[in-house]
Amino acid sequence: MPTVPSSPRRLALRKSIQQIESESLTHGLRRTLGPVQLMMLGIGSTIGAGIYVMTGTAAANYAGPAILLSFLVAGLACLFTAFSYGELASTMPVSGSAYSYAYVSMGERAAWAVGWLLLLEYGVSCAGVAAGFSGYATSLLQDLGVTVPSFLHASLVQTLPTAHGASLLVAPRIDLVGASSVLLVTFFLVLGVEESARINTFIVFIKVGVLMLFLAVGIHYVHPSYLVPFIPPREGGFHYGVPGIFRAASVIFFAYVGFETVSTASAEARNPRRDVPLGIIGSLLVCTLVYICVAAVLIGIVPYRKLGVADPLAIAVDTIGQPWLAILIKIGAVTGLCSVIMGLLYGQTRIFFTIARDGLLPPMFCRLHPKFCTPWIGTIVLGLVVAVATATLPIDIISDLVSLGTATAFGIVCFTVIWQRNTRPDLPRPFSVPLGGVRIGGVWIGVSPALGILFCVIMMVPLFVDMIRALWNGNPLPAILLGSYVVLGVLGYVFYGRSHSLLGRENAAVRSLS
Repeated sequence: MPTVPSSPRRLALRKSIQQIESESLTHGLRRTLGPVQLMMLGIGSTIGAGIYVMTGTAAANYAGPAILLSFLVAGLACLFTAFSYGELASTMPVSGSAYSYAYVSMGERAAWAVGWLLLLEYGVSCAGVAAGFSGYATSLLQDLGVTVPSFLHASLVQTLPTAHGASLLVAPRIDLVGASSVLLVTFFLVLGVEESARINTFIVFIKVGVLMLFLAVGIHYVHPSYLVPFIPPREGGFHYGVPGIFRAASVIFFAYVGFETVSTASAEARNPRRDVPLGIIGSLLVCTLVYICVAAVLIGIVPYRKLGVADPLAIAVDTIGQPWLAILIKIGAVTGLCSVIMGLLYGQTRIFFTIARDGLLPPMFCRLHPKFCTPWIGTIVLGLVVAVATATLPIDIISDLVSLGTATAFGIVCFTVIWQRNTRPDLPRPFSVPLGGVRIGGVWIGVSPALGILFCVIMMVPLFVDMIRALWNGNPLPAILLGSYVVLGVLGYVFYGRSHSLLGRENAAVRSLS
Protein backbone atom coordinates (compact mmCIF):
# COMPACT_ATOMS: atom_id res chain seq x y z
CA MET A 1 0.00 0.00 0.00
CA PRO A 2 1.41 3.45 -0.93
CA THR A 3 2.66 5.47 2.00
CA VAL A 4 2.00 9.11 2.70
CA PRO A 5 4.91 11.35 1.64
CA SER A 6 7.19 12.54 4.41
CA SER A 7 7.12 16.16 5.54
CA PRO A 8 9.97 17.46 3.33
CA ARG A 9 8.40 15.88 0.28
CA ARG A 10 4.97 17.13 1.33
CA LEU A 11 6.28 20.69 1.32
CA ALA A 12 7.20 20.31 -2.36
CA LEU A 13 3.97 18.52 -3.31
CA ARG A 14 2.48 20.73 -6.00
CA LYS A 15 0.04 20.32 -8.83
CA SER A 16 1.27 20.93 -12.34
CA ILE A 17 -0.48 23.14 -14.88
CA GLN A 18 -1.21 19.99 -16.89
CA GLN A 19 -3.00 18.41 -13.93
CA ILE A 20 -5.09 21.54 -13.43
CA GLU A 21 -6.07 21.60 -17.10
CA SER A 22 -6.93 17.88 -17.05
CA GLU A 23 -9.14 18.32 -13.99
CA SER A 24 -11.00 21.18 -15.69
CA LEU A 25 -12.19 18.70 -18.35
CA THR A 26 -13.50 16.03 -15.97
CA HIS A 27 -15.23 17.91 -13.13
CA GLY A 28 -18.78 17.02 -14.29
CA LEU A 29 -20.25 20.49 -13.73
CA ARG A 30 -22.26 22.15 -16.50
CA ARG A 31 -20.74 25.11 -18.36
CA THR A 32 -23.74 27.43 -18.60
CA LEU A 33 -22.54 30.87 -17.43
CA GLY A 34 -21.75 33.71 -19.86
CA PRO A 35 -19.94 37.02 -19.22
CA VAL A 36 -23.07 38.93 -18.19
CA GLN A 37 -24.11 36.24 -15.72
CA LEU A 38 -20.59 36.14 -14.27
CA MET A 39 -20.52 39.91 -13.83
CA MET A 40 -23.96 39.80 -12.21
CA LEU A 41 -22.71 37.04 -9.91
CA GLY A 42 -19.85 39.30 -8.83
CA ILE A 43 -22.10 42.34 -8.33
CA GLY A 44 -24.74 40.26 -6.57
CA SER A 45 -22.14 38.82 -4.19
CA THR A 46 -20.54 42.19 -3.44
CA ILE A 47 -23.24 44.86 -3.11
CA GLY A 48 -24.89 43.99 0.16
CA ALA A 49 -23.84 44.32 3.79
CA GLY A 50 -20.98 46.62 2.81
CA ILE A 51 -23.26 49.36 1.55
CA TYR A 52 -26.28 48.70 3.75
CA VAL A 53 -24.47 48.30 7.10
CA MET A 54 -20.69 48.73 7.17
CA THR A 55 -20.45 52.10 5.43
CA GLY A 56 -22.18 53.79 8.34
CA THR A 57 -20.21 51.91 10.99
CA ALA A 58 -16.82 52.63 9.39
CA ALA A 59 -17.66 56.32 8.91
CA ALA A 60 -19.01 56.81 12.43
CA ASN A 61 -16.20 54.99 14.24
CA TYR A 62 -13.10 55.54 12.12
CA ALA A 63 -13.01 57.75 9.04
CA GLY A 64 -15.87 60.26 8.99
CA PRO A 65 -16.38 61.78 5.50
CA ALA A 66 -12.94 60.39 4.55
CA ILE A 67 -14.69 57.03 4.23
CA LEU A 68 -14.67 57.90 0.53
CA LEU A 69 -10.85 57.61 0.59
CA SER A 70 -11.19 54.35 2.52
CA PHE A 71 -13.29 52.93 -0.29
CA LEU A 72 -10.59 53.94 -2.77
CA VAL A 73 -7.85 52.28 -0.69
CA ALA A 74 -9.83 49.05 -0.28
CA GLY A 75 -10.90 49.22 -3.92
CA LEU A 76 -7.30 49.55 -5.10
CA ALA A 77 -6.27 46.55 -3.01
CA CYS A 78 -9.02 44.55 -4.65
CA LEU A 79 -8.35 45.94 -8.15
CA PHE A 80 -4.72 44.81 -8.20
CA THR A 81 -5.82 41.46 -6.82
CA ALA A 82 -8.57 41.30 -9.46
CA PHE A 83 -5.93 41.74 -12.19
CA SER A 84 -4.07 38.75 -10.73
CA TYR A 85 -7.27 36.72 -10.51
CA GLY A 86 -7.98 37.60 -14.14
CA GLU A 87 -4.62 36.32 -15.38
CA LEU A 88 -4.79 33.13 -13.33
CA ALA A 89 -8.39 32.43 -14.34
CA SER A 90 -7.47 32.83 -18.02
CA THR A 91 -4.53 30.45 -17.56
CA MET A 92 -6.13 27.91 -15.20
CA PRO A 93 -9.92 27.90 -15.79
CA VAL A 94 -10.83 25.79 -12.75
CA SER A 95 -13.01 26.18 -9.68
CA GLY A 96 -11.39 26.49 -6.30
CA SER A 97 -10.21 30.09 -6.60
CA ALA A 98 -7.14 30.94 -4.49
CA TYR A 99 -6.99 27.35 -3.20
CA SER A 100 -6.27 25.95 -6.66
CA TYR A 101 -3.74 28.66 -7.43
CA ALA A 102 -1.88 28.05 -4.16
CA TYR A 103 -1.75 24.31 -4.92
CA VAL A 104 0.19 25.14 -8.10
CA SER A 105 2.50 27.79 -6.67
CA MET A 106 3.25 26.83 -3.05
CA GLY A 107 2.13 23.26 -2.61
CA GLU A 108 -0.47 21.24 -0.76
CA ARG A 109 0.01 22.60 2.76
CA ALA A 110 -0.29 26.19 1.59
CA ALA A 111 -3.33 25.21 -0.51
CA TRP A 112 -5.00 23.69 2.54
CA ALA A 113 -4.25 26.81 4.59
CA VAL A 114 -5.77 29.02 1.88
CA GLY A 115 -8.79 26.75 1.59
CA TRP A 116 -9.27 26.97 5.36
CA LEU A 117 -9.06 30.77 5.16
CA LEU A 118 -11.63 30.77 2.36
CA LEU A 119 -13.96 28.71 4.56
CA LEU A 120 -13.72 31.47 7.16
CA GLU A 121 -14.14 34.17 4.52
CA TYR A 122 -17.20 32.73 2.79
CA GLY A 123 -18.86 30.96 5.70
CA VAL A 124 -18.66 33.75 8.26
CA SER A 125 -19.35 36.41 5.63
CA CYS A 126 -22.47 34.53 4.55
CA ALA A 127 -23.68 34.22 8.15
CA GLY A 128 -22.98 37.90 8.78
CA VAL A 129 -24.90 38.96 5.68
CA ALA A 130 -27.80 36.70 6.70
CA ALA A 131 -27.86 38.48 10.07
CA GLY A 132 -28.10 41.81 8.21
CA PHE A 133 -30.89 40.37 6.08
CA SER A 134 -32.74 39.48 9.27
CA GLY A 135 -32.59 43.08 10.53
CA TYR A 136 -33.87 44.68 7.34
CA ALA A 137 -36.49 41.97 6.71
CA THR A 138 -37.88 42.33 10.24
CA SER A 139 -38.04 46.11 9.84
CA LEU A 140 -39.79 45.78 6.46
CA LEU A 141 -42.35 43.36 7.88
CA GLN A 142 -42.96 45.79 10.74
CA ASP A 143 -43.72 48.54 8.21
CA LEU A 144 -46.18 46.19 6.51
CA GLY A 145 -47.97 45.47 9.79
CA VAL A 146 -46.33 42.12 10.60
CA THR A 147 -44.48 41.98 13.92
CA VAL A 148 -41.80 39.32 14.36
CA PRO A 149 -41.14 38.50 18.05
CA SER A 150 -37.71 39.68 19.16
CA PHE A 151 -36.63 36.19 20.23
CA LEU A 152 -37.03 35.00 16.60
CA HIS A 153 -34.74 37.55 14.92
CA ALA A 154 -31.81 37.81 17.37
CA SER A 155 -28.96 35.33 17.75
CA LEU A 156 -28.59 33.06 20.78
CA VAL A 157 -25.27 34.71 21.67
CA GLN A 158 -24.94 38.49 21.64
CA THR A 159 -22.02 40.86 22.21
CA LEU A 160 -22.15 43.35 25.07
CA PRO A 161 -19.82 46.39 24.80
CA THR A 162 -17.55 46.92 27.81
CA ALA A 163 -14.68 49.21 28.70
CA HIS A 164 -12.21 46.59 27.44
CA GLY A 165 -13.99 45.50 24.26
CA ALA A 166 -16.90 43.08 24.01
CA SER A 167 -18.21 40.33 26.26
CA LEU A 168 -20.66 37.57 25.39
CA LEU A 169 -24.26 37.36 26.58
CA VAL A 170 -26.42 34.24 26.10
CA ALA A 171 -30.22 34.50 26.10
CA PRO A 172 -33.12 32.23 24.99
CA ARG A 173 -33.54 33.44 21.40
CA ILE A 174 -32.70 32.38 17.86
CA ASP A 175 -32.38 34.26 14.58
CA LEU A 176 -34.92 32.20 12.68
CA VAL A 177 -35.40 34.89 10.00
CA GLY A 178 -31.72 34.96 9.05
CA ALA A 179 -31.38 31.18 9.18
CA SER A 180 -34.44 30.75 6.95
CA SER A 181 -32.90 33.00 4.28
CA VAL A 182 -29.82 30.73 4.16
CA LEU A 183 -31.94 27.59 3.87
CA LEU A 184 -34.00 29.11 1.04
CA VAL A 185 -30.85 30.02 -0.90
CA THR A 186 -29.48 26.52 -0.28
CA PHE A 187 -32.59 25.04 -1.89
CA PHE A 188 -32.12 27.09 -5.09
CA LEU A 189 -28.40 26.25 -5.27
CA VAL A 190 -29.22 22.54 -5.13
CA LEU A 191 -31.55 22.96 -8.13
CA GLY A 192 -28.73 24.24 -10.36
CA VAL A 193 -26.37 27.12 -11.03
CA GLU A 194 -28.17 28.33 -14.17
CA GLU A 195 -31.48 28.72 -12.34
CA SER A 196 -29.71 30.41 -9.41
CA ALA A 197 -27.90 32.77 -11.80
CA ARG A 198 -31.21 33.87 -13.35
CA ILE A 199 -32.66 34.65 -9.93
CA ASN A 200 -29.46 36.47 -8.96
CA THR A 201 -29.51 38.62 -12.11
CA PHE A 202 -33.10 39.65 -11.41
CA ILE A 203 -32.22 40.55 -7.82
CA VAL A 204 -29.16 42.55 -8.92
CA PHE A 205 -31.30 44.76 -11.16
CA ILE A 206 -33.70 45.39 -8.26
CA LYS A 207 -31.09 46.35 -5.67
CA VAL A 208 -28.95 48.46 -8.01
CA GLY A 209 -32.10 50.20 -9.25
CA VAL A 210 -33.15 50.99 -5.68
CA LEU A 211 -29.70 52.41 -4.87
CA MET A 212 -29.82 54.57 -8.00
CA LEU A 213 -33.21 55.87 -6.85
CA PHE A 214 -31.71 56.67 -3.44
CA LEU A 215 -28.94 58.64 -5.18
CA ALA A 216 -31.40 60.51 -7.43
CA VAL A 217 -33.59 61.58 -4.50
CA GLY A 218 -30.95 61.91 -1.80
CA ILE A 219 -28.58 64.18 -3.73
CA HIS A 220 -31.10 67.01 -3.34
CA TYR A 221 -30.88 66.73 0.48
CA VAL A 222 -27.08 66.76 0.81
CA HIS A 223 -25.63 69.30 3.26
CA PRO A 224 -22.06 70.19 2.15
CA SER A 225 -21.27 71.27 5.73
CA TYR A 226 -21.56 67.62 6.85
CA LEU A 227 -18.48 66.84 4.75
CA VAL A 228 -16.31 69.35 6.63
CA PRO A 229 -13.76 68.59 7.94
CA PHE A 230 -13.28 65.91 5.33
CA ILE A 231 -10.66 64.16 7.49
CA PRO A 232 -11.73 64.65 11.14
CA PRO A 233 -8.96 65.31 13.69
CA ARG A 234 -7.54 62.15 15.21
CA GLU A 235 -9.01 61.18 18.59
CA GLY A 236 -6.56 58.47 19.54
CA GLY A 237 -5.89 55.01 18.13
CA PHE A 238 -7.63 54.50 14.80
CA HIS A 239 -10.43 56.93 15.55
CA TYR A 240 -10.36 59.47 12.70
CA GLY A 241 -7.37 61.15 11.15
CA VAL A 242 -5.22 59.34 8.57
CA PRO A 243 -5.01 56.13 10.68
CA GLY A 244 -8.81 56.06 10.72
CA ILE A 245 -8.90 56.05 6.92
CA PHE A 246 -6.86 52.85 6.77
CA ARG A 247 -8.72 51.24 9.67
CA ALA A 248 -12.03 51.97 7.92
CA ALA A 249 -10.56 50.52 4.73
CA SER A 250 -9.80 47.28 6.57
CA VAL A 251 -13.42 47.20 7.81
CA ILE A 252 -15.05 47.80 4.44
CA PHE A 253 -12.55 45.45 2.80
CA PHE A 254 -15.06 42.84 4.03
CA ALA A 255 -17.58 44.43 1.64
CA TYR A 256 -15.48 43.61 -1.42
CA VAL A 257 -14.99 39.88 -0.93
CA GLY A 258 -17.87 38.99 -3.23
CA PHE A 259 -16.07 39.78 -6.50
CA GLU A 260 -13.81 36.78 -5.86
CA THR A 261 -16.86 34.52 -6.24
CA VAL A 262 -16.57 34.91 -10.02
CA SER A 263 -13.29 32.98 -10.00
CA THR A 264 -14.99 30.04 -8.26
CA ALA A 265 -17.36 29.79 -11.24
CA SER A 266 -14.59 29.08 -13.77
CA ALA A 267 -15.60 25.42 -14.04
CA GLU A 268 -19.16 26.44 -14.97
CA ALA A 269 -18.33 29.30 -17.36
CA ARG A 270 -18.84 28.75 -21.08
CA ASN A 271 -15.60 30.51 -22.03
CA PRO A 272 -13.67 30.90 -18.77
CA ARG A 273 -10.41 32.20 -20.27
CA ARG A 274 -12.20 35.24 -21.67
CA ASP A 275 -15.31 35.70 -19.56
CA VAL A 276 -14.00 35.18 -16.02
CA PRO A 277 -11.48 38.07 -16.15
CA LEU A 278 -14.22 40.30 -17.58
CA GLY A 279 -16.61 39.27 -14.83
CA ILE A 280 -14.08 39.80 -12.04
CA ILE A 281 -12.78 43.21 -13.08
CA GLY A 282 -16.12 44.49 -14.41
CA SER A 283 -18.05 43.65 -11.24
CA LEU A 284 -15.36 45.18 -9.03
CA LEU A 285 -15.34 48.49 -10.94
CA VAL A 286 -19.14 48.73 -10.90
CA CYS A 287 -19.34 47.97 -7.18
CA THR A 288 -16.61 50.46 -6.25
CA LEU A 289 -18.38 53.23 -8.17
CA VAL A 290 -21.72 52.42 -6.51
CA TYR A 291 -20.12 52.29 -3.05
CA ILE A 292 -18.45 55.69 -3.35
CA CYS A 293 -21.53 57.43 -4.78
CA VAL A 294 -23.90 56.02 -2.16
CA ALA A 295 -21.46 56.76 0.68
CA ALA A 296 -21.04 60.38 -0.47
CA VAL A 297 -24.79 60.99 -0.49
CA LEU A 298 -25.32 59.10 2.78
CA ILE A 299 -22.75 61.20 4.67
CA GLY A 300 -24.14 64.37 3.09
CA ILE A 301 -27.63 63.61 4.42
CA VAL A 302 -26.78 62.45 7.96
CA PRO A 303 -23.86 63.61 10.17
CA TYR A 304 -21.36 60.77 10.14
CA ARG A 305 -21.32 60.32 13.93
CA LYS A 306 -24.97 59.27 13.78
CA LEU A 307 -24.40 56.49 11.26
CA GLY A 308 -23.07 53.82 13.62
CA VAL A 309 -26.30 51.79 13.37
CA ALA A 310 -27.35 48.56 11.67
CA ASP A 311 -29.47 50.35 9.03
CA PRO A 312 -27.75 53.64 8.04
CA LEU A 313 -29.61 53.96 4.74
CA ALA A 314 -32.91 53.72 6.57
CA ILE A 315 -31.76 56.53 8.88
CA ALA A 316 -30.92 58.66 5.86
CA VAL A 317 -34.29 58.03 4.25
CA ASP A 318 -36.09 58.90 7.49
CA THR A 319 -34.15 62.16 7.55
CA ILE A 320 -35.33 62.93 4.03
CA GLY A 321 -38.90 62.32 5.14
CA GLN A 322 -40.10 60.11 2.27
CA PRO A 323 -41.89 57.01 3.71
CA TRP A 324 -42.36 55.44 0.26
CA LEU A 325 -38.61 55.59 -0.34
CA ALA A 326 -37.96 53.97 3.04
CA ILE A 327 -40.08 50.98 1.99
CA LEU A 328 -38.20 50.69 -1.32
CA ILE A 329 -34.80 50.94 0.39
CA LYS A 330 -35.71 48.10 2.73
CA ILE A 331 -36.99 46.01 -0.18
CA GLY A 332 -33.71 46.67 -1.98
CA ALA A 333 -31.76 45.73 1.15
CA VAL A 334 -33.68 42.50 1.67
CA THR A 335 -33.36 41.36 -1.95
CA GLY A 336 -29.79 42.61 -2.21
CA LEU A 337 -28.60 40.79 0.89
CA CYS A 338 -30.36 37.66 -0.33
CA SER A 339 -28.30 37.72 -3.55
CA VAL A 340 -25.11 38.18 -1.53
CA ILE A 341 -25.96 35.09 0.53
CA MET A 342 -26.49 33.20 -2.73
CA GLY A 343 -23.15 34.29 -4.18
CA LEU A 344 -21.14 33.58 -1.03
CA LEU A 345 -22.74 30.20 -0.39
CA TYR A 346 -22.25 29.28 -4.05
CA GLY A 347 -18.56 30.19 -3.87
CA GLN A 348 -18.07 28.21 -0.68
CA THR A 349 -19.67 25.06 -2.09
CA ARG A 350 -17.50 25.20 -5.24
CA ILE A 351 -14.31 25.64 -3.24
CA PHE A 352 -15.26 22.69 -1.05
CA PHE A 353 -16.08 20.73 -4.22
CA THR A 354 -12.55 21.28 -5.49
CA ILE A 355 -10.85 20.52 -2.16
CA ALA A 356 -12.90 17.31 -1.80
CA ARG A 357 -11.92 16.21 -5.32
CA ASP A 358 -8.31 16.45 -4.20
CA GLY A 359 -9.10 14.19 -1.24
CA LEU A 360 -8.43 16.80 1.45
CA LEU A 361 -12.11 16.85 2.50
CA PRO A 362 -14.69 14.02 2.66
CA PRO A 363 -16.06 12.98 -0.77
CA MET A 364 -19.62 14.04 0.06
CA PHE A 365 -18.63 17.63 -0.78
CA CYS A 366 -17.91 16.69 -4.43
CA ARG A 367 -20.74 14.20 -5.00
CA LEU A 368 -22.96 15.50 -7.84
CA HIS A 369 -26.74 15.21 -8.06
CA PRO A 370 -27.69 12.84 -10.93
CA LYS A 371 -30.23 15.30 -12.35
CA PHE A 372 -29.09 18.81 -11.40
CA CYS A 373 -25.32 18.17 -11.65
CA THR A 374 -24.68 20.19 -8.49
CA PRO A 375 -22.67 19.15 -5.40
CA TRP A 376 -25.96 18.78 -3.58
CA ILE A 377 -24.93 16.98 -0.37
CA GLY A 378 -22.10 19.41 0.28
CA THR A 379 -24.39 22.35 -0.49
CA ILE A 380 -26.99 21.13 2.01
CA VAL A 381 -24.38 20.47 4.72
CA LEU A 382 -22.76 23.88 4.30
CA GLY A 383 -26.17 25.57 4.16
CA LEU A 384 -27.16 23.95 7.45
CA VAL A 385 -23.86 24.95 9.10
CA VAL A 386 -24.20 28.57 7.97
CA ALA A 387 -27.86 28.64 9.05
CA VAL A 388 -26.95 27.40 12.54
CA ALA A 389 -24.15 29.99 12.76
CA THR A 390 -26.58 32.73 11.72
CA ALA A 391 -29.15 31.64 14.29
CA THR A 392 -26.75 31.39 17.23
CA LEU A 393 -23.48 33.33 16.82
CA PRO A 394 -22.60 37.04 17.18
CA ILE A 395 -21.08 37.41 13.74
CA ASP A 396 -20.00 41.02 14.27
CA ILE A 397 -17.13 40.11 16.62
CA ILE A 398 -15.36 38.06 13.95
CA SER A 399 -15.90 40.27 10.88
CA ASP A 400 -12.32 41.51 11.31
CA LEU A 401 -11.13 37.91 11.12
CA VAL A 402 -12.93 37.59 7.79
CA SER A 403 -11.04 40.60 6.44
CA LEU A 404 -7.79 39.14 7.77
CA GLY A 405 -8.37 35.82 6.05
CA THR A 406 -9.43 37.54 2.84
CA ALA A 407 -6.34 39.74 2.72
CA THR A 408 -4.09 36.72 3.24
CA ALA A 409 -5.79 34.75 0.46
CA PHE A 410 -5.63 37.75 -1.90
CA GLY A 411 -1.91 38.18 -1.22
CA ILE A 412 -1.31 34.52 -2.12
CA VAL A 413 -3.18 35.00 -5.40
CA CYS A 414 -0.92 37.92 -6.30
CA PHE A 415 2.18 35.92 -5.36
CA THR A 416 1.00 33.03 -7.56
CA VAL A 417 1.08 35.28 -10.62
CA ILE A 418 4.71 36.18 -9.92
CA TRP A 419 5.63 32.56 -9.28
CA GLN A 420 3.89 31.32 -12.43
CA ARG A 421 5.48 33.98 -14.64
CA ASN A 422 8.94 32.87 -13.50
CA THR A 423 8.39 29.10 -13.66
CA ARG A 424 6.14 28.89 -16.73
CA PRO A 425 6.77 31.95 -18.90
CA ASP A 426 5.72 29.92 -21.95
CA LEU A 427 2.07 29.51 -20.90
CA PRO A 428 -0.55 31.23 -23.08
CA ARG A 429 -2.17 34.11 -21.16
CA PRO A 430 -5.34 35.43 -22.82
CA PHE A 431 -5.39 38.08 -20.07
CA SER A 432 -2.20 39.50 -18.55
CA VAL A 433 -1.83 41.79 -15.55
CA PRO A 434 -1.30 45.43 -16.65
CA LEU A 435 1.64 47.74 -15.82
CA GLY A 436 4.24 45.11 -16.75
CA GLY A 437 7.07 44.19 -14.40
CA VAL A 438 10.77 44.46 -13.61
CA ARG A 439 13.52 41.85 -13.23
CA ILE A 440 15.50 41.77 -10.01
CA GLY A 441 18.31 39.24 -9.98
CA GLY A 442 16.71 37.44 -12.90
CA VAL A 443 13.34 37.17 -11.12
CA TRP A 444 10.31 38.83 -12.75
CA ILE A 445 8.33 41.00 -10.32
CA GLY A 446 4.99 42.23 -11.67
CA VAL A 447 3.98 45.76 -10.71
CA SER A 448 0.27 44.93 -10.30
CA PRO A 449 0.81 41.74 -8.22
CA ALA A 450 3.42 43.50 -6.05
CA LEU A 451 1.04 46.41 -5.41
CA GLY A 452 -1.71 43.90 -4.64
CA ILE A 453 0.47 42.26 -1.97
CA LEU A 454 1.41 45.67 -0.55
CA PHE A 455 -2.21 46.80 -0.24
CA CYS A 456 -3.21 43.48 1.34
CA VAL A 457 -0.54 44.00 4.00
CA ILE A 458 -1.89 47.53 4.54
CA MET A 459 -5.34 46.01 5.11
CA MET A 460 -3.97 43.49 7.61
CA VAL A 461 -1.83 45.74 9.82
CA PRO A 462 -4.71 47.65 11.52
CA LEU A 463 -6.50 44.36 12.18
CA PHE A 464 -3.48 42.87 13.93
CA VAL A 465 -2.87 46.07 15.89
CA ASP A 466 -6.46 46.15 17.17
CA MET A 467 -6.32 42.45 18.05
CA ILE A 468 -3.12 42.92 20.05
CA ARG A 469 -4.56 46.02 21.72
CA ALA A 470 -7.70 44.10 22.72
CA LEU A 471 -5.56 41.31 24.16
CA TRP A 472 -3.46 43.84 26.09
CA ASN A 473 -6.63 45.45 27.52
CA GLY A 474 -7.91 42.15 28.86
CA ASN A 475 -10.18 41.12 25.97
CA PRO A 476 -8.62 37.93 24.52
CA LEU A 477 -11.76 36.90 22.59
CA PRO A 478 -10.59 37.89 19.05
CA ALA A 479 -7.19 36.25 19.58
CA ILE A 480 -8.81 33.12 21.03
CA LEU A 481 -11.17 32.83 18.04
CA LEU A 482 -8.32 33.21 15.56
CA GLY A 483 -6.08 30.78 17.46
CA SER A 484 -8.85 28.19 17.79
CA TYR A 485 -9.65 28.39 14.11
CA VAL A 486 -5.99 27.92 13.17
CA VAL A 487 -5.68 24.91 15.47
CA LEU A 488 -8.80 23.30 13.95
CA GLY A 489 -7.36 23.80 10.48
CA VAL A 490 -4.05 22.18 11.44
CA LEU A 491 -5.81 19.21 13.05
CA GLY A 492 -8.07 18.79 10.02
CA TYR A 493 -5.09 18.52 7.69
CA VAL A 494 -2.96 16.33 9.96
CA PHE A 495 -5.67 13.80 10.81
CA TYR A 496 -7.62 13.71 7.52
CA GLY A 497 -6.33 15.73 4.59
CA ARG A 498 -2.71 14.55 4.77
CA SER A 499 -3.61 10.86 4.67
CA HIS A 500 -6.38 11.16 2.07
CA SER A 501 -4.65 13.46 -0.41
CA LEU A 502 -5.00 11.99 -3.91
CA LEU A 503 -1.87 13.76 -5.13
CA GLY A 504 0.10 12.44 -2.15
CA ARG A 505 -1.07 8.89 -2.81
CA GLU A 506 -0.27 9.17 -6.52
CA ASN A 507 3.24 10.38 -5.80
CA ALA A 508 3.75 7.64 -3.21
CA ALA A 509 2.59 5.01 -5.72
CA VAL A 510 5.01 6.31 -8.36
CA ARG A 511 7.94 6.19 -5.92
CA SER A 512 7.04 2.66 -4.78
CA LEU A 513 7.20 1.47 -8.39
CA SER A 514 10.47 3.20 -9.19
